[in-house]
Amino acid sequence: MKIAPQKYCALLLLLLILRAGERHSPAQSPSFDERAAAIERKLQELQNDIRQLREAAKGDDAPKAKLTGASDADLAKIRDEGLNRSQLMATLSYLTDVIGPRLTGSPNLKRANEWTRDKFSSWGLANAHLEQWGPFGRGWSLKSFSMQVVEPQTIPLIAVPKAWTPGFDKPIVAEVVYLNAKTEDDLKKYEGKVKGAVVLAGAPRPVKIAFEPQGRRMTEEDLRIFAESKGGRVRPAMAPTEPSPSAAPAGSPARPADPAADPMREAASPEAQRRNRPGAGRIESAFTRRMLSFLVKEEAALLVTPSPIGDAGTIFVASVSVPAVEGRTGERMRPWSTTAPATPPQVALNVEDYNRLVRMLEHGEKLKMAVDLQVKSHEEDQNAYNTVAEIPGSDLKDEIVMLGGHLDSWHAGTGATDNGAGVAVAMEAVRILKAAGLQPRRTVRVALWTGEEQGLLGSKAYVAEHFGSYSTQAAGSEPTSEGNRSEDGAGQQRERGRSRTLVRKPDYDKFAGYFNLDNGSGRIRGIFAQENAGAWALFRDWLAPFRDLGAETVTLATTGGTDHLSFDAIGLPGFQFIQDPIEYMSRTHHSNADVYDRIVAEDLKQASVIMASFVYHAAMADEKLPRKETVSTAVSAARTPSP
Repeated sequence: MKIAPQKYCALLLLLLILRAGERHSPAQSPSFDERAAAIERKLQELQNDIRQLREAAKGDDAPKAKLTGASDADLAKIRDEGLNRSQLMATLSYLTDVIGPRLTGSPNLKRANEWTRDKFSSWGLANAHLEQWGPFGRGWSLKSFSMQVVEPQTIPLIAVPKAWTPGFDKPIVAEVVYLNAKTEDDLKKYEGKVKGAVVLAGAPRPVKIAFEPQGRRMTEEDLRIFAESKGGRVRPAMAPTEPSPSAAPAGSPARPADPAADPMREAASPEAQRRNRPGAGRIESAFTRRMLSFLVKEEAALLVTPSPIGDAGTIFVASVSVPAVEGRTGERMRPWSTTAPATPPQVALNVEDYNRLVRMLEHGEKLKMAVDLQVKSHEEDQNAYNTVAEIPGSDLKDEIVMLGGHLDSWHAGTGATDNGAGVAVAMEAVRILKAAGLQPRRTVRVALWTGEEQGLLGSKAYVAEHFGSYSTQAAGSEPTSEGNRSEDGAGQQRERGRSRTLVRKPDYDKFAGYFNLDNGSGRIRGIFAQENAGAWALFRDWLAPFRDLGAETVTLATTGGTDHLSFDAIGLPGFQFIQDPIEYMSRTHHSNADVYDRIVAEDLKQASVIMASFVYHAAMADEKLPRKETVSTAVSAARTPSP
C-alpha cells in the first residue's frame, strides 16, 4: 500500500481549519458535524494504514498490528442487522406477554431464566447457563385476586396486592373501616373496632387534571446540562433516573404535604423508593411499624392503602410493609425473609377508588367489601439465578466485555419497561453480533440479573464471585468477606472502627467493561461515563456515528439505581446509557401499566444497535477500557481543551 504524503497533509490541514472554525462559529449545522466526523474517520484510517506499513517494513516475522476498534464496515453490519432484521420485539413479547411478571424467587422468574438461556443457545452463543446466587429467601406468587364493594351498592375496584402479602384461606366479606390515625393515642381509639375488617389507612390524595403529557423526551437543555457536567450526580428536569416532581402526573406529588398525616404513603413515596430501593427492606417510619403491629394484634383482615402516585387506574406498588420485631429496633426487615414477622394482608388501591370510599365512610355510609386473595409462598428453593451466555473471543479471549440488564420485575404489570426493555436490548445486541458474523477479540458475556429490585442482589453476588469484593476487618479480628453491598459506592468507604480492603479475584484484571440498560423504553441519547475521564474521551468517538439516530451526549456525571453500580463499586468500568424518559417515572415504573403496549419499538431498535456497537468496540480495541482515576484528576483531564 502506498500513501501520498500530500493527501495526508491536506486532510490534516482541512481538519485543523474546520476545528478552528468550530471555535469561532456561534453554531454548527448538522452538515458541518457530518463533514467533520467524516474527515476525522478518514484521518484515523490513514493513521492506521501508516502504522500497518511501518509494521510490515520490519519484516514478515514482525507481529501484525492489532485493530483499534470496530471498523466502519463492522458498524454498518451492526446497524443493518439491528434496524432492518430486528427480533427484539418478538423477544420482548414472549418475555412479557407469555411469561409475564418476574418477581425474584417466583416460578415465573425461573421460567424466564430458562427461556432466555435456551434463546441464547439457539442463537449460537456458548456456555449459556443459569448461575446460582443466594440464598435469597422465599418466593411469592399470586394465585387468585378480586376486590369490590358489595354493600350498600356494587363498586368494582382497581387494586393490586403488594408482593409477599399473606392471603386468605377463602374469600371474605367484611366491614370497611377508615383508620384515621396519626398518633399512638389515635390508634387506641380503634381498639376492638377493626377485628376482621378491611382497613383503609392513609389520607385521601387530591387528584388534579393533567394538562401536560406524561410522555416526554430529553430536551436539548437537558442534554447540554449532562454534557457540561464535571462529575457527580446531575438532575436535569427530565433526567430519566432522577425525575423532578413535574415528571409525575399533575396532582401527584412525590411526597405528601404532611407525611405525618399519611405514614404509609411516606414509606412508599417515589423519593423514599429511590432512597431505600423499593422492596429492599426499606425502613418505614416508626409510627407505620407500630400501626402494622397494632393491626396484627387487633386481627384486622386486610390493610388497603392508596397508590402513592398515579391516577386514572395506574397503581404504583412494590412489596408489603413489615412491622418491627420487638428487641430489633431499626433492623431492615425484608418481607421475603423466612423469619419476617407476621404482617396483615396488604393491597394498593387506585387513588380515585380510595378517595371515594373514604368520602362515603365520612358521610356515614356502612360499607362491606368482598375480597378474594390467595397467594403461594415458595420456599423449596430459596436461591435465585442469573442467566449468562458468551460469544467467545479470539486472540484476547481471556479478557471479558459484559453487557446486560435485570430480568426480574415487580408483579403488578408484566415488567416491560422495567426491565424487559433492557433485557431485550441486551439479548438483541448479542444476536446482532452473531447474525452479522462478527468475531470479537475479547469474549463478550451477556448477563441477565435477578434480585435487582431488592437491591442489585444478583449482580452484586456475581461481581463478588468472579471479580472481587471488600473484606471488612474490625480492630483485633480476622477479616471477613462481604459483597459490594452499597448501591452508591459505599463499598469503597471506611466504616467506623473497621478497615475495608478490596480482595481481587483472578478475573479482575481481565475485565474490560460492562454496559447496562435499565431506564425504560426510551432511545439512547448518550452515556454516563461515571467520572471515568478515559472512557469519556473514547465514548465521544464511539457515539459519533449515531448522531443521526439522536445519540451524541457523553457526560462525566454519575447515575445510580441499577446494576452497573455493582461493577463501579469495586473500581471496574461499569456504565449506564442515557435514555429518553418517555413515561418511565410518570406511568410505568413499578406500576400496573408496565406492559408491552407502553414500549416504543423504534427506540429500542436504536438502543440495541448502539449497545452492540459499544460492546464490539470494547471487544476489539487494543486496550481494555481505562479504569477510573480519582474524581479530581479525571475531571481535570476530561475538561482540558483539545489542541
